[in-house]
Amino acid sequence: MFKELYLKSIKLAGHKNSKSFLGFFSFIESFIFPIPPDVIIIPMTIAKRNEWFKIALIATLGSVLGACFGYFIGYVFFNEIGVKIFEFYGVDPLFWKNKVSSDGGVIAWMTLLAIAGFSPIPFKLLTITSGFVHFNFLYFIVISLLTRGSRFFLISFLIGNFGQTMKLLIEKKLLKVSLIFSITLIIFVYLIYKFLNNFIT
Repeated sequence: MFKELYLKSIKLAGHKNSKSFLGFFSFIESFIFPIPPDVIIIPMTIAKRNEWFKIALIATLGSVLGACFGYFIGYVFFNEIGVKIFEFYGVDPLFWKNKVSSDGGVIAWMTLLAIAGFSPIPFKLLTITSGFVHFNFLYFIVISLLTRGSRFFLISFLIGNFGQTMKLLIEKKLLKVSLIFSITLIIFVYLIYKFLNNFIT
């Protein structure tokens, strides 16, 4: 099933309405769709290298809007819709939400969100659970924007400027690069949090 969806996503990258498809898939990927926007971003950027910035921007905005929708699902419809999405991915929603509720905390949850936003960990499960636990919505948007934006802009920039060679490198090293960026972003977000916390108090 996932392989078929992947192949269809690749074909859509060459369609004349590919930017609209990219925005739509970036949106639904943040709360339910299993295929990451990267599979459309990469071939699109290879075909239109001078439009790498626009492609990354569309993916980022679509993804953050989708994340907000996922947050809304978790906030309002976790038991009706959120649970079914968790079950689709083979994750026990009761174990997940109990763990988050007991082991939570702003820093811990910000860290999880940052890693999920930039790595293969299902971002959608974090967006939904963020709404369920009523995680600070402003922090949620900032972290989603930083992590998803960094990921998509990095991929588009490298493909747009270095082409096919960089495509192969990204496909092989994306996880390692993602982890490095995630750690950097976590430190950055933590420093912002501490600054705001000290400023407010």
